[in-house]
Amino acid sequence: MIKESGKFKWIDKGDGGKPIILLHGLMGGADNFGEMVDFISEEYHVYGLDLKLFEGNILKVSVKNLSDYLFDFMNHLEIKSAVLIGNSMGGHIALIFAKEHPEMVDGMVLTGSSGLFENSLGNTFPRRGDKEYIRKKTQEVFYDPKVATDELVDRVYAIANKRTSTLKLLGYAKSAIRHNMSNDLPNLDIKTCLIWGEKDIVTPPHVAEEFHKLMRKSELHWIPLCGHAAMWEHPKRFSEIVLKWLKDHNL
Repeated sequence: MIKESGKFKWIDKGDGGKPIILLHGLMGGADNFGEMVDFISEEYHVYGLDLKLFEGNILKVSVKNLSDYLFDFMNHLEIKSAVLIGNSMGGHIALIFAKEHPEMVDGMVLTGSSGLFENSLGNTFPRRGDKEYIRKKTQEVFYDPKVATDELVDRVYAIANKRTSTLKLLGYAKSAIRHNMSNDLPNLDIKTCLIWGEKDIVTPPHVAEEFHKLMRKSELHWIPLCGHAAMWEHPKRFSEIVLKWLKDHNL
Protein backbone atom coordinates (compact mmCIF):
# COMPACT_ATOMS: atom_id res chain seq x y z
CA MET A 1 0.00 0.00 0.00
CA ILE A 2 2.94 2.37 0.56
CA LYS A 3 4.37 4.13 -2.48
CA GLU A 4 7.22 6.59 -2.86
CA SER A 5 8.09 8.82 -5.79
CA GLY A 6 10.21 11.94 -5.81
CA LYS A 7 9.79 13.75 -2.49
CA PHE A 8 6.42 12.09 -1.80
CA LYS A 9 5.31 9.09 0.24
CA TRP A 10 1.71 7.93 0.43
CA ILE A 11 -0.71 5.10 1.08
CA ASP A 12 -2.21 3.98 -2.22
CA LYS A 13 -5.23 1.70 -2.30
CA GLY A 14 -8.17 1.06 -4.64
CA ASP A 15 -8.53 1.09 -8.40
CA GLY A 16 -11.89 2.53 -9.32
CA GLY A 17 -13.83 5.70 -8.73
CA LYS A 18 -12.65 9.23 -8.24
CA PRO A 19 -9.48 9.98 -6.29
CA ILE A 20 -9.75 10.72 -2.58
CA ILE A 21 -6.80 12.28 -0.75
CA LEU A 22 -6.44 11.86 3.01
CA LEU A 23 -4.75 14.61 5.05
CA HIS A 24 -3.65 13.76 8.60
CA GLY A 25 -3.25 15.98 11.63
CA LEU A 26 -0.34 17.50 13.52
CA MET A 27 0.60 14.59 15.77
CA GLY A 28 -0.20 11.82 13.31
CA GLY A 29 0.50 10.25 9.96
CA ALA A 30 -1.39 8.81 7.02
CA ASP A 31 -1.85 5.57 8.97
CA ASN A 32 -4.21 7.46 11.32
CA PHE A 33 -7.00 6.69 8.86
CA GLY A 34 -6.56 2.96 9.50
CA GLU A 35 -9.47 0.69 8.63
CA MET A 36 -11.32 3.55 7.00
CA VAL A 37 -8.98 3.21 4.02
CA ASP A 38 -10.18 -0.37 3.52
CA PHE A 39 -13.85 0.65 3.49
CA ILE A 40 -13.48 3.68 1.19
CA SER A 41 -11.04 2.05 -1.24
CA GLU A 42 -13.61 -0.57 -2.21
CA GLU A 43 -15.25 2.12 -4.34
CA TYR A 44 -12.66 4.90 -4.69
CA HIS A 45 -8.93 5.31 -5.27
CA VAL A 46 -7.51 6.45 -1.94
CA TYR A 47 -4.24 8.35 -1.51
CA GLY A 48 -3.10 8.83 2.11
CA LEU A 49 -0.45 11.54 1.82
CA ASP A 50 2.39 11.57 4.37
CA LEU A 51 2.84 15.28 5.07
CA LYS A 52 6.35 14.73 6.53
CA LEU A 53 5.66 17.35 9.18
CA PHE A 54 8.93 16.97 11.04
CA GLU A 55 11.28 16.83 8.07
CA GLY A 56 12.80 19.69 6.13
CA ASN A 57 13.56 23.33 6.89
CA ILE A 58 12.11 24.68 10.13
CA LEU A 59 11.71 28.08 8.46
CA LYS A 60 9.17 26.59 6.03
CA VAL A 61 6.80 25.35 8.71
CA SER A 62 3.28 26.58 7.89
CA VAL A 63 -0.14 25.28 6.90
CA LYS A 64 0.19 27.30 3.67
CA ASN A 65 3.35 25.39 2.73
CA LEU A 66 1.55 22.12 3.42
CA SER A 67 -1.20 23.22 1.04
CA ASP A 68 1.51 23.88 -1.56
CA TYR A 69 2.91 20.39 -0.85
CA LEU A 70 -0.51 18.92 -1.63
CA PHE A 71 -0.61 20.92 -4.87
CA ASP A 72 2.80 19.53 -5.87
CA PHE A 73 1.69 16.00 -4.99
CA MET A 74 -1.42 16.18 -7.15
CA ASN A 75 0.56 17.57 -10.07
CA HIS A 76 3.24 14.91 -9.61
CA LEU A 77 0.64 12.15 -9.94
CA GLU A 78 -1.34 14.11 -12.55
CA ILE A 79 -4.46 14.15 -10.36
CA LYS A 80 -6.64 16.89 -11.85
CA SER A 81 -9.12 17.02 -8.96
CA ALA A 82 -10.01 15.01 -5.87
CA VAL A 83 -12.18 14.80 -2.79
CA LEU A 84 -10.13 15.86 0.24
CA ILE A 85 -10.65 14.21 3.64
CA GLY A 86 -8.87 16.07 6.44
CA ASN A 87 -8.61 15.47 10.17
CA SER A 88 -7.55 18.22 12.58
CA MET A 89 -4.80 20.27 10.88
CA GLY A 90 -5.35 18.14 7.76
CA GLY A 91 -8.80 19.73 7.49
CA HIS A 92 -7.21 23.17 7.73
CA ILE A 93 -4.84 22.28 4.89
CA ALA A 94 -7.82 21.17 2.79
CA LEU A 95 -9.56 24.50 3.44
CA ILE A 96 -6.56 26.58 2.41
CA PHE A 97 -6.08 24.41 -0.68
CA ALA A 98 -9.77 24.76 -1.59
CA LYS A 99 -9.52 28.54 -1.29
CA GLU A 100 -6.48 28.69 -3.58
CA HIS A 101 -7.34 25.87 -6.02
CA PRO A 102 -11.13 25.39 -6.01
CA GLU A 103 -11.06 23.79 -9.46
CA MET A 104 -8.98 20.93 -8.02
CA VAL A 105 -11.41 20.09 -5.18
CA ASP A 106 -14.49 18.00 -5.98
CA GLY A 107 -15.60 18.03 -2.35
CA MET A 108 -14.31 18.02 1.22
CA VAL A 109 -14.85 15.89 4.31
CA LEU A 110 -13.66 17.61 7.47
CA THR A 111 -13.46 15.92 10.87
CA GLY A 112 -12.22 17.69 14.00
CA SER A 113 -10.79 20.36 11.70
CA SER A 114 -8.75 23.32 12.83
CA GLY A 115 -9.13 26.61 10.99
CA LEU A 116 -11.57 28.40 13.28
CA PHE A 117 -10.78 27.49 16.87
CA GLU A 118 -7.30 28.78 17.58
CA ASN A 119 -6.75 26.70 20.72
CA SER A 120 -7.43 23.45 18.88
CA LEU A 121 -3.74 22.78 18.34
CA GLY A 122 -2.37 24.54 21.39
CA ASN A 123 -4.31 22.35 23.79
CA THR A 124 -2.50 19.27 22.55
CA PHE A 125 1.09 20.48 23.00
CA PRO A 126 3.21 17.83 24.67
CA ARG A 127 5.54 18.44 27.59
CA ARG A 128 9.02 17.09 27.11
CA GLY A 129 10.32 14.32 29.33
CA ASP A 130 7.04 13.47 31.06
CA LYS A 131 5.66 10.29 29.54
CA GLU A 132 2.56 10.08 31.76
CA TYR A 133 1.62 13.59 30.71
CA ILE A 134 2.09 12.55 27.08
CA ARG A 135 -0.11 9.51 27.68
CA LYS A 136 -2.85 11.65 29.25
CA LYS A 137 -2.81 14.21 26.41
CA THR A 138 -2.83 11.46 23.78
CA GLN A 139 -5.77 9.75 25.46
CA GLU A 140 -7.70 13.04 25.43
CA VAL A 141 -7.83 12.84 21.63
CA PHE A 142 -10.21 9.88 21.92
CA TYR A 143 -13.43 9.21 23.78
CA ASP A 144 -12.15 5.72 24.60
CA PRO A 145 -8.66 6.14 26.12
CA LYS A 146 -7.75 2.57 25.15
CA VAL A 147 -7.46 3.72 21.53
CA ALA A 148 -4.28 5.50 22.62
CA THR A 149 -2.09 2.40 22.45
CA ASP A 150 1.41 2.18 23.93
CA GLU A 151 2.76 2.35 20.37
CA LEU A 152 0.95 5.63 19.72
CA VAL A 153 2.05 7.10 23.04
CA ASP A 154 5.66 6.12 22.29
CA ARG A 155 5.43 7.85 18.90
CA VAL A 156 4.10 11.08 20.38
CA TYR A 157 6.66 10.90 23.19
CA ALA A 158 9.48 10.58 20.66
CA ILE A 159 8.24 13.68 18.82
CA ALA A 160 7.89 15.64 22.05
CA ASN A 161 11.44 14.89 23.14
CA LYS A 162 13.15 16.21 20.02
CA ARG A 163 13.80 19.92 20.23
CA THR A 164 13.44 20.51 16.49
CA SER A 165 10.13 18.65 16.43
CA THR A 166 8.81 20.69 19.34
CA LEU A 167 9.79 23.91 17.59
CA LYS A 168 8.00 22.74 14.46
CA LEU A 169 4.88 21.91 16.49
CA LEU A 170 4.86 25.46 17.79
CA GLY A 171 5.47 26.79 14.30
CA TYR A 172 2.52 24.91 12.83
CA ALA A 173 0.27 26.01 15.67
CA LYS A 174 1.17 29.69 15.25
CA SER A 175 0.69 29.35 11.51
CA ALA A 176 -2.77 27.83 12.05
CA ILE A 177 -3.76 30.79 14.24
CA ARG A 178 -2.54 33.24 11.58
CA HIS A 179 -4.53 31.41 8.90
CA ASN A 180 -7.92 31.63 10.60
CA MET A 181 -10.52 30.83 7.94
CA SER A 182 -13.63 32.52 9.37
CA ASN A 183 -13.69 35.22 6.69
CA ASP A 184 -12.99 32.75 3.87
CA LEU A 185 -15.50 30.00 4.62
CA PRO A 186 -18.63 31.84 3.40
CA ASN A 187 -16.94 32.27 0.01
CA LEU A 188 -16.08 28.59 -0.51
CA ASP A 189 -18.39 27.14 -3.15
CA ILE A 190 -17.49 23.52 -2.40
CA LYS A 191 -19.66 20.67 -1.13
CA THR A 192 -18.49 19.81 2.36
CA CYS A 193 -19.31 16.98 4.76
CA LEU A 194 -18.58 17.77 8.42
CA ILE A 195 -18.23 14.65 10.58
CA TRP A 196 -17.71 15.36 14.28
CA GLY A 197 -17.32 13.34 17.44
CA GLU A 198 -19.91 14.39 19.99
CA LYS A 199 -17.27 14.09 22.73
CA ASP A 200 -14.46 15.94 20.92
CA ILE A 201 -12.66 18.07 23.51
CA VAL A 202 -9.91 19.27 21.14
CA THR A 203 -12.27 20.93 18.66
CA PRO A 204 -15.54 20.84 20.66
CA PRO A 205 -19.03 20.55 19.10
CA HIS A 206 -19.50 24.32 18.93
CA VAL A 207 -16.61 24.43 16.43
CA ALA A 208 -18.48 22.03 14.11
CA GLU A 209 -21.62 24.15 14.43
CA GLU A 210 -19.65 27.27 13.51
CA PHE A 211 -18.20 25.56 10.43
CA HIS A 212 -21.69 24.46 9.44
CA LYS A 213 -23.07 27.98 9.88
CA LEU A 214 -20.31 29.61 7.81
CA MET A 215 -20.12 27.03 4.99
CA ARG A 216 -23.25 27.31 2.84
CA LYS A 217 -22.73 23.94 1.11
CA SER A 218 -22.08 21.91 4.22
CA GLU A 219 -23.79 19.02 5.97
CA LEU A 220 -23.08 18.20 9.61
CA HIS A 221 -23.03 14.62 10.95
CA TRP A 222 -22.40 13.60 14.55
CA ILE A 223 -20.85 10.38 15.84
CA PRO A 224 -21.72 9.59 19.48
CA LEU A 225 -19.17 8.29 21.99
CA CYS A 226 -16.42 9.69 19.77
CA GLY A 227 -13.56 12.12 20.25
CA HIS A 228 -11.34 14.16 17.94
CA ALA A 229 -10.36 11.47 15.39
CA ALA A 230 -13.69 10.01 14.24
CA MET A 231 -12.19 8.14 11.28
CA TRP A 232 -9.80 6.34 13.67
CA GLU A 233 -12.13 5.68 16.59
CA HIS A 234 -15.22 4.71 14.54
CA PRO A 235 -13.91 3.79 11.05
CA LYS A 236 -17.00 1.87 9.91
CA ARG A 237 -19.54 4.52 10.91
CA PHE A 238 -17.31 7.28 9.56
CA SER A 239 -16.96 5.47 6.23
CA GLU A 240 -20.70 4.86 5.98
CA ILE A 241 -21.35 8.59 6.33
CA VAL A 242 -18.66 9.45 3.78
CA LEU A 243 -19.80 6.91 1.17
CA LYS A 244 -23.46 7.95 1.46
CA TRP A 245 -22.53 11.62 1.19
CA LEU A 246 -20.37 10.96 -1.88
CA LYS A 247 -23.22 9.08 -3.58
CA ASP A 248 -25.83 11.69 -2.63
CA HIS A 249 -23.69 14.36 -4.32
CA ASN A 250 -22.64 12.26 -7.35
CA LEU A 251 -19.00 12.38 -6.35
